[in-house]
Amino acid sequence: MTADTHTSAAAVVADPRWEAIVSRDRSADGRFYYGVRTTGVYCRPSCGSRLARPEHVALYATREAAERDGFRPCRRCRPDQASEADRHAAIAAEACRAIEAADSPPSLAELASKASLSPHHFHRIFKAVTGLTPRQFATASRAARTRDALSTPKRVTDVAYDAGFGSAGRFYAAAPAALGMPPRTFQRGGAGMTITCGTSPCSLGLVLAARTATGICAVMLGDDEATLVRELKARFPRATVTTGEATFADTLREVAAIVDDPARTCRLPLDLQGTIFQRRVWQALQAIPPGETITYGTLARRIGAPSAVRAVAAACGANPVAVIVPCHRVVGADGRLTGYRWGLARKRRLIAREAGPADDGEGNTGATLSETTIGASREGR
Repeated sequence: MTADTHTSAAAVVADPRWEAIVSRDRSADGRFYYGVRTTGVYCRPSCGSRLARPEHVALYATREAAERDGFRPCRRCRPDQASEADRHAAIAAEACRAIEAADSPPSLAELASKASLSPHHFHRIFKAVTGLTPRQFATASRAARTRDALSTPKRVTDVAYDAGFGSAGRFYAAAPAALGMPPRTFQRGGAGMTITCGTSPCSLGLVLAARTATGICAVMLGDDEATLVRELKARFPRATVTTGEATFADTLREVAAIVDDPARTCRLPLDLQGTIFQRRVWQALQAIPPGETITYGTLARRIGAPSAVRAVAAACGANPVAVIVPCHRVVGADGRLTGYRWGLARKRRLIAREAGPADDGEGNTGATLSETTIGASREGR
């Protein structure tokens, strides 16, 4: 091996994309391509062909760039055609549009028929892409329509029919779960709603937890109780916020324990109020296993919105429930830590703590990881 060849091979192996090729990572398909000089073809990262030697590999951001260098598409993985992930994302996106446009939720059979799939196969694809079942997505869509309509001067009964409910009774029965409060309370901007909150010391400073009658609506991290309470009140400006209730002590202890051990299973009910898109992102965040990180681009592809990376990042930033909805497990495209609503130092310690039993450098349990390393080795997983 010549010096130039050795240098070329070392550069490929050092590139985070090489691991995606070695592991045949399907979630990396479409993010980049690689050419093999000995065969003259270019492939998807997931191609099942025999693994090429790194000194024979050229990496490309687009298939057009690979073709400009003279590579032809592999006949096995067909990189010049839509990937399976892209096809599934398109199917889910079309179904989402159909659900959102319908006056009443389409049946599973109707959605599957439109996609030319069996109901079982369609259901599996839709849930894999969006993180929700078609029924759950329809419920979230109806909730969003209800929220929008209640923000207008319309009568509540008119809102019920506009949102696709067949009767006012069904609307009043379903609305509290969707809105986190009765419809008239929501229409008055949360006036009359009571939120109970409390703060507790934790390994990351101070944690504030808050709940409505439905479930946990906020978990915030900081260093000052007054500041955290002000932030909570700004989020629910017309609600009544109470603090220090003894009945909230068990809930607060459980939340603090989860912050101290982010791999701990949360059994508390949640009341996450947000748009359909935000709730899809938050649902997908909860599916990331402890100890793993993914990029914003990968998260966007998982919810079937590969071009909405910035919107996904914004939804992560709007996450009202720290740690329980683990937005700290999302990193930049190069593996570096990016913005975190409660501070990059806390994000670094959460990721390190989940990675394994070691000292994180601040006297806490957790592996020490550099910002460059975190996530880069797990890109797209």
